Parts: sequence; C-alpha cells; structure tokens
Amino acid sequence: RGFNDTRCEYGAPALVHEAFEQQAAAHPDRMALELDGAQLSYRELNEQANRLARHLNRLGVGPDDRVAICVERSLAMVVAILATLKAGGACVPLDPAHPDERLGQMLRDSDPVVVLSQWGLAERLDAAVVLLDEAEPAWAHASVANLHANELGLRPEHLAYVIYTSGSTGVPKGVAMPHRGLVNLLAWQREQLPEPARTLQFAALGFDVAFQEIFSTLAGGGTLVLLHESLRQDLPALAEWIAEESIERLFLPYIALQNLGELWSQRGEPLAMLRDVITAGEQLRITPAMRRMFARHPQAKLHNHYGPTETHVVSAHTLSGPPDAWEDLPPIGRPIGNSRIYVLDGQRNPVPVGVIGELYLGGVQVAQGYLAQPDLTEQRFLIDPFGGARMYRSGDLGRWRADGSIEYLGRNDHQVKVRGYRIELGEIEAQLARADGVREAAVIAREDQPGDKRLVAYLTGHADVGQLRAELSKQLPDYMVPVAYVVLDALPLTANGKLDRRALPAPDGQAFGHRSSYEAPQGEIEQALADIWSQLLGVQRVGRNDDFFELGGHSLLAIRLLEQLRRRGWSADIRSLFRHPKLTALAATIRHDVAVAVPPHLIPPDCQAIEPAMLTLVDLDAAAIERIASATPGGAANIQGI
Repeated sequence: RGFNDTRCEYGAPALVHEAFEQQAAAHPDRMALELDGAQLSYRELNEQANRLARHLNRLGVGPDDRVAICVERSLAMVVAILATLKAGGACVPLDPAHPDERLGQMLRDSDPVVVLSQWGLAERLDAAVVLLDEAEPAWAHASVANLHANELGLRPEHLAYVIYTSGSTGVPKGVAMPHRGLVNLLAWQREQLPEPARTLQFAALGFDVAFQEIFSTLAGGGTLVLLHESLRQDLPALAEWIAEESIERLFLPYIALQNLGELWSQRGEPLAMLRDVITAGEQLRITPAMRRMFARHPQAKLHNHYGPTETHVVSAHTLSGPPDAWEDLPPIGRPIGNSRIYVLDGQRNPVPVGVIGELYLGGVQVAQGYLAQPDLTEQRFLIDPFGGARMYRSGDLGRWRADGSIEYLGRNDHQVKVRGYRIELGEIEAQLARADGVREAAVIAREDQPGDKRLVAYLTGHADVGQLRAELSKQLPDYMVPVAYVVLDALPLTANGKLDRRALPAPDGQAFGHRSSYEAPQGEIEQALADIWSQLLGVQRVGRNDDFFELGGHSLLAIRLLEQLRRRGWSADIRSLFRHPKLTALAATIRHDVAVAVPPHLIPPDCQAIEPAMLTLVDLDAAAIERIASATPGGAANIQGI
C-alpha cells in the first residue's frame, strides 16, 4: 500500500479534448500543428475540428460510437481525431500499412458508425467512407463553436479510442479505453513536464503512444510537428531533420532511440533544443551510444515509461546522474498518479521486496476491456482485491526494489516485443496452421545476434514456404511475418508432451527467403552488397536475385546497411532500398562518392564536409569540378570518373 500511495487530484478537465479547447481559447494564435511548412494555429485547428464534429453528429455519431480513421500522416489526421472526440465518438485507428484483410477484420469487429479516410485509401476499405480531402466537404460551412459535453451526454467513462493489438486466437483484439484513463495520464504528464514543447509526432496512429504524443502536446500549449512516413523510415535523414526543426520533446521506441542515439553521438553539432526523450514499448537497455549521446546533451532527460495498451502508461522512471553511471537495464519506475501496480504470486498474493512475481495493474488507467469480447475481458480484467475497482493481469514479470521502483524481467507467456511491436505468437501460429500443407506450427522470437530479435517459424508438413510467406503478408502486418521458416520432421517435445521451445534449432541459410535459383553476385558493388547483407542478416550465402526483406531485413537494419555503404565510399537512398529490395536492382542505384583533399578557399558552399579539408563531391556542376581539379594536387586523377 505504501508503494501504491499515488492518490492525487489534478484538477484537469474531464474529457481528453477539453484541455485542448482551453488552450485554443487562451492562445488562439499559437501554432498547434506543423507539417512541411503547412501550419494550423490553435484557433484554426479547433474550428476545423468543430465543423467536422458537427457533421459526424449529423451522421449519427454519439457517445461510445466508433469512428474508424484510416489516413496518411497529415494535418487532417489530427483534425479527424479531435473531431471524433468532440462529437462524442471513439477513435479506431486503422494503419494504412496493414494488409487489406487485417483492415477488414478491424472494421468488422469495431463496427464503426463512420469511416474517415482519403482518396488514395478509400478503395481498400470495405465500407462507406467520408473523404477528408474533398475539395468542398459537406461540413465546410458548419458552425465553428465548441460542442458541449452536456448536450451530447458525454462523460469520462465513455470511450476515447479503441486500439487493436495482436491476439492469441489469430484475430486482433480491440482495447477499449475511456476518457478518464487518458485524461489522468495527460494531467500527470503536464505536472512532470509543464512547459509547452515542440514535440515530434513519431508513433503510428495505431499505437497508444500516438495519443500521448498528440494530446500531451495540444493540452500543454505546445506545437506538434508531424512528418511523412518516408522520413520516419529514413533514420539518418530524420536525425538531421529533428535538429533542423528544433524538436524539444521526443517519444521513441527503444530501437529507434538506440539508432538515433548512435547517429547523434557522432554528430558534429549537439541538439541544442532537445529537452526530453520518452521511451516505451520495449525494455530499455542503455547502450554505449546512448551514454555518449546523453553525455553530449546534458540538458536532455531520458524518461522510461511502462504500460501495456490495456492501461497505457502506469509507471515511469527518469534517469539521473552521469550517463556513465546509468544501469544497463534501468527500472520501469514507480506507479504514476492514481495508478497501482501489484507484484503477485501464482495465487495472486503479494510477494516480498526482491521476489519475482507477475505484474497486475490497477487504478484509473485500466481500460474497459476488449471490445465485444466479454470472455477474454473477464480473463484479463479482474476484480482488484486490494482496494481498487479492477486490475489488469499483464503477463509481465517483475519485482519490487526497496525504494519502491520496479524491475521489469520479461514475459510469462508467448507474447513478445519485436522492434517495439507487441506480438502474440499465437496469432501467427493460428494463421500458419490454416495454410495448406502445414500440420503443426510454432513461432518464437530469436535473438541470435545481440540487439536483433527476429521471428522464426517452425513447421511440419509439406508447405511451400515462399507461398506461405506471401499468404501471411496478406493477413498480417510486416512486423508479424516471420523472417525464417524451418521445416522439421517433428516439433521437439518436453518429457510431459509439451512443445519444447528451447530445443527449436537456430535457422540455417536455407530457412530464409532465398529465391529458388541461386545466381552469384556480379561486379564490385553487388559483391560488396552481398557481403554486407550476409553480415547484417546472418545469412551465409546471398544471391543477386535475393530480396533484402525476404532475407529478414527491416527498416532499422536498412539504416545499418546504408552506413556500411557510406564507409566504403558509396551512397544510396533508403527509398531506393524499399523500391528496389532485390540485390541486383539496388546495386544499380548505388553511386560512388569520391573524397579528395581540397584547399579550403575552393570549397563550394553547398558541398558536404565529411572531415577537415575533405569533401564528398556529389551533384556538383561541371565548372565547380573543373575548378577544384585544376587547383588541387592530384585532384584531376581523383575526380576522374565522377
């Protein structure tokens, strides 16, 4: 009870969007949103959302009614979210990156009253769609006045959003979160970080962190800076863009933080504006690059948040002192305001300090349950016997420290986190079991190379692995499709007849997505690419027709690939890799940059300096190249062939 003494009164508005409305009234001309030079002030954003909210009301949206939102990152995305809440509805984010079948499952399960989308996406949705990018929308001349909660009958216990997570039954499940939980989180965060901040909107809308990013910024009077998905995937470009945009607050999953930290630790100029970095979604590990990065940015604080989608954030820990003294695996901290965490044994009794138990989460943050799944809700959302109303059984393991903070120690079931994504292995296994030729299937997350966790499928039967992967790609998001498929005569069993997951073998080279006919790489660039792929992906033999992503590559490994190329004097664009993932096709897009010593007075102002008195000559005009070549010792020979 002492560790969970978190009761407090924040005096916050009762509904998520009301804090934003207060800011719009107090600071109407302050910038609320930015994207590629386009901006919306608090007044403009509020008025646009009010117009759309009134249209949603006319279409029948009211308290607890779902509104599905399937849009690309845009200012309209935030308008749609605010309008849905103002109309009394609950947001159901649909990620355009998901396969059509999964989008269809979410639509059928959530049964929305309205679907909001855009021209380029509407044809993928099996539903009547309201288009946000109409030239003359039906709500263009609606009233811009705020809608009042009393008129709508909207209360804190009504839904704010339904977010879908991986489900062990093979079907995603919708977590139904009411306003009161999100309002509590936002009020707690405003108390911890009271200053308005320029905040990056990094998370995909289908993650609960996106709502924390959006509303912690707009409720606090800050500016939310959006970015396009292509930039989000290009971490080197993103690292520079964050500096250029003077971003002050970042919410990042661990893997993205690790990679950006490595880039920033090597950057010439520090990020002068960065104040707060909040990480969540996966266990935080402090790497040497992170220590270097935060040592170079002593004004920036690192905050470790914990909480599943079923509760959002319930604990937090801010790292303090010199980064060199930080623990490799920091704790997840203490319960936030009005939240409770219990560490219980198998009989749901509290365990002593220092003893491992399962984490049960209580307090105001607990969601209503799973949408339209009462049996599953009853299994995971339990009566709280320690004085609260309900608690959520997380499946996470941890233990109390003497100071009241908690150490996170992993999972007790088959749920895993891969690159920050929460995945139920049972959902993938269920899809595999339905495939032709598969008798038995098991999926595990392996980390055969430190820091690179991958999904590996184990099968018995006579399935066509290439076709199996293609079918899974139609049913599951990319991050849930295994990168390797190991066909066995029989799955290994323990002495009591259960699957022995520890005995499943490491995948060999044939388990990855090689093209059927091997053709050796040709030429210097193809051979270099094959060597780099082999090292990064842990695959012994790479052919010129192999696909980077079918061999187990992903966006974060793509960053390392580009860095390896840069060190060899070649450059490539990450967009080229996504457009041309086959080795031979990617090789054709790579260009060779030549570094030459150049007298400082001859350096053109638009050149890229890579070290003192050195340049990478890329896209210079002929006159500049000729001028440098004629005045630089050995320049003509070095520049020849550019």
